[in-house]
Amino acid sequence: MAKESFDKEIQFLRLLALSGGGYDRQQFAGRLGISVHTFDKTVRRLREISGDADFADLFRYGYADSAEPVLLFLYRAKSMKESESRRLPLLLGSLRGQPQTAAELLGACCDQLPVDAAMPDEKTVRSDLRYLEEIGVVRREPGGRPYRYILNNDLTDCLSQKELIDLYEFVDIMANTQIPSVQGYLLRDNLKKALKSAVPAEEWDDGLLEPFSYKYHYDARILDEAHLYTLLRMIHLRRRISFQYFSPKSRKSYAAKDTNPLFGRETEVRRESTLPLKVVYDHQYGRWYLIGAASKGRVVKFRMEGMIEIEEEQEVPEAYFALKKADLDERLRRSWLVDTGEPVTVRARFYRPGREQADFIEERVRMQGQWGQIVEANETSFVYEIEVNGVTEIRPWLRGFGSSCEVLEPAELRQSFIDEWKEIEAYYDASV
Repeated sequence: MAKESFDKEIQFLRLLALSGGGYDRQQFAGRLGISVHTFDKTVRRLREISGDADFADLFRYGYADSAEPVLLFLYRAKSMKESESRRLPLLLGSLRGQPQTAAELLGACCDQLPVDAAMPDEKTVRSDLRYLEEIGVVRREPGGRPYRYILNNDLTDCLSQKELIDLYEFVDIMANTQIPSVQGYLLRDNLKKALKSAVPAEEWDDGLLEPFSYKYHYDARILDEAHLYTLLRMIHLRRRISFQYFSPKSRKSYAAKDTNPLFGRETEVRRESTLPLKVVYDHQYGRWYLIGAASKGRVVKFRMEGMIEIEEEQEVPEAYFALKKADLDERLRRSWLVDTGEPVTVRARFYRPGREQADFIEERVRMQGQWGQIVEANETSFVYEIEVNGVTEIRPWLRGFGSSCEVLEPAELRQSFIDEWKEIEAYYDASV
């Protein structure tokens, strides 16, 4: 990824996808914390990136369609600076035929770049080659200096057309159903290009590679992957981070910077500082969480969708990091997700479907019930028991079973469900 930040574009896309065009320009800008002028400028920029005459069309996909176009075009466009987006394809194209040195690639690149483009030097080309070698796109040929490089197409070159199709379909399924998914989408695109180059144009059929259609309910979680790899890297390096945070309760999800000193406002931006320890994904709501250690041993939790302008800070000793990680693991040992409250035992009775139906209730409980256990069972029902850190996070899961679940303990949780259902019943009674 380029070093430049695209936090604003991510927040813009998230809000546009979630609101479905329900805000006008002023409302949208106010919710983001930017001016209407900045809103219009961002729309123009995203239209340029997408190459779509009607930007709103990116958000008008059917239920069964993949959400990939609207959520990934930003990655493709912003993952490289403009000069890189011109230079790297030329380097890769030159390496298609035979191995070449950095000096030879520099000459080929300068010959093909437009006259008005910034011309690279050999140091820049060598840096590009190191990057491409690191991510596996090119490889260095055996031998001494000057080093020669060639495209690393071993995977696609050694597979038959049928094997490539099988691999494409596997990657397609995994990218649409597993997390993280952005890398899978990009790999899928590269496999499609390899197949197109291997099949004569007159024999190519796009329908060959589209046997399945997917729709993931929580679009924004893919956008949050922009932070995921940065945070995982900071955890690996044991480095503290600082960032600006907008909590879910905030009325804004981004704040524009005052760049004109004549009109700058004296507003202090509050930044959070923490030692990142763990990243957690909530599959029920499509949310990413960062859990870290703050001052005085406090455990802090942040929704990744509210984090912008992440900066790395000092490294901490390995022993200190291990101590904090062990303490966090102990606190989360009974956590349904990220709760660190007091442990409480939850007991619930689940009612089986009719005798002639498959017992999908027990199957779901065993699959999703984490470390809980079935402690009683008969032909019509079974009792599930689990100790968790508070009941807040397990509530949606229990509620999702509807009339097939009856909460037994604790009494407060049982009463709260009774009150909820009575309130719902009252709504329907009033409408009759």
